[in-house]
Amino acid sequence: MDDKAIMTSILNNVKGVCDLMMHGSIESATPNVHSAFQQELDDTLRMQNQIFNKMSEKGWYPMQQAEQQQIDSTKQKYSSMQ
Repeated sequence: MDDKAIMTSILNNVKGVCDLMMHGSIESATPNVHSAFQQELDDTLRMQNQIFNKMSEKGWYPMQQAEQQQIDSTKQKYSSMQ
């Protein structure tokens, strides 16, 4: 495995942990449990952001700029739903 594949795997795993922490927070029955899951979610989101930034710096997570027409179309679509 090369470095890009390793980082991609780590990022995907951390995203999965974020999902678990979010659901733990949502489903928690007590304020203490909710707070514990929420703190871990915040920490995991920071970790995910650091990994994403490092991958982006290396060009391993290419992003495409959205065209203004796509943005306007999406805004219109969702504003009509309200």
